[in-house]
Amino acid sequence: MHTVADRTDRFELIAACDEGRLGELADAVLADGCELSIRQEPTVQLVMQRAVEPVEGQPFNLGEVVVTVAEVLVDGAKGFAMVPGKDERGALSGAVVDAAVVADHERRPEIEAALREAAEEQDARRAREWAHTQETGVEFTTMEEDG
Repeated sequence: MHTVADRTDRFELIAACDEGRLGELADAVLADGCELSIRQEPTVQLVMQRAVEPVEGQPFNLGEVVVTVAEVLVDGAKGFAMVPGKDERGALSGAVVDAAVVADHERRPEIEAALREAAEEQDARRAREWAHTQETGVEFTTMEEDG
């Protein structure tokens, strides 16, 4: 279970949230009269995605992934977001949402609920995709000679 209080979990929850929902949350925070200072404009970057191969458990570089990052201050609280793809509005909105959580903004309960809902939707979507993939699975049998 992801928790908004844990920074790493929060970053994952923000990345899982769609741009529209993040935008609504960020707009609501800023509509409350918060002071916004952009420390890093939304910037498209490449990051290396790592994975672990399943046989020996060794990490390897899977490839580069396009992300958009942004950093802000909201009423002096630092917020950061990294979202997949080229999504400047999503990254900036995510950074505002992160800062609002850090600052314990009055909208924090609303933010927490929306981020959890986005994570649950993502989990359900992944479960459906996995179930669909399992339908196409192939089982192999081998014949070994008796020695």
